[in-house]
Amino acid sequence: MPKDGSVVRLDGQGKPLWLVLELTYRCPLKCPWCSNPVNLDMSPGQELTTAEWMRVLREGRELGALQLGFTGGEPMLRDDLEELVDEASRLGYYTNLITSGVGLTERRLSALKAAGLNQIQLSLQSSRRELTNRLVGARVFDLKIDVARRIKAAGFPMVLNVPLFRQNIEQTGEMLALAEDIGVDYLEFANIQYYNWAMLNRDELLPTRDQIEQAERTVQAARARLGERMTIYFVIPDYYEQRPKACMNGWGSIHLTIAPDGAALPCQESRLIKGLDFPSVRDKSLAWLWNESPTFRKFRGQEWMREPCRSCDEKEKDFGGCRCQAFLLTGDACNTDPACARSPDHHLIGEAVAKAHDPVRFIKRLIMRGENPVPHGEAS
Repeated sequence: MPKDGSVVRLDGQGKPLWLVLELTYRCPLKCPWCSNPVNLDMSPGQELTTAEWMRVLREGRELGALQLGFTGGEPMLRDDLEELVDEASRLGYYTNLITSGVGLTERRLSALKAAGLNQIQLSLQSSRRELTNRLVGARVFDLKIDVARRIKAAGFPMVLNVPLFRQNIEQTGEMLALAEDIGVDYLEFANIQYYNWAMLNRDELLPTRDQIEQAERTVQAARARLGERMTIYFVIPDYYEQRPKACMNGWGSIHLTIAPDGAALPCQESRLIKGLDFPSVRDKSLAWLWNESPTFRKFRGQEWMREPCRSCDEKEKDFGGCRCQAFLLTGDACNTDPACARSPDHHLIGEAVAKAHDPVRFIKRLIMRGENPVPHGEAS
């Protein structure tokens, strides 16, 4: 299966072209695949102030950042979002809001348009009301559909993001029909990656190979029918590949995330790697964090690689895979990503896939975001 839409080949020439601002970890939803940290409790008082975010925006542009994502948690929970968008637009960023839609009222939508927001990415978990509401722990399906139509009516280019997993992947055709009815510009079917809350629920969320292949066939048929009317991405989970994903185009290569408390991260998941220090923009300039921070230099390039990565002829394509996944599954971020068939730990992926295909597997209740986490592998 090709990793259609999941691989980006882009030489940032040492610049953080993609800057992601995680404005808050607060969120009204309880998605059991949430990528936010499982054990990190962060109050609004710990979040960067408006003035601090403004400085991040200025320093990011000075470093050469071009694409800017406002995300969370739910970024609409920040009252200063419009002010930050306005400053980002003035500085010349291409701005993208990544939202659940909760809090995106008609008034705020108009204010964001006036502030110069370029694009909105809205998440939708299912084409069915009951399933959506159950999966996110809130009655938001009707709100999301209403917000989607309002986004289009306001003239925004719109990305509809559909996270895929066992519970909804067989609705791919229904989601395509709904997206076509709404008139979205870009539809992204993203098989979820297994970190944080998704890792806690992996045994329940991981789809089977047959489910993925059927969904991909449905997408391919829709592409042929719709042509240029809608751009459709289909991101394959690397658990079903023989090679790892080209994670972030390489550690510290083009991507820079700032967490709500100001910690600078090479990717949004990197905080799960034990032993790494994540200095804050409150203490250091963005230029120092990007160019000099030991954390960003740790896995940049190829010197950190062990065998079989070091001698692999594909290391400049996949950059050794995902450091976070390597740590999560093997306990050592320097190891080869187990998603790679050449990894001595590839059996760990095989075991997870085998569980997904076990016809008599023990079905557990999903652990919702915000619940007390249960160690992976234990029944909840």
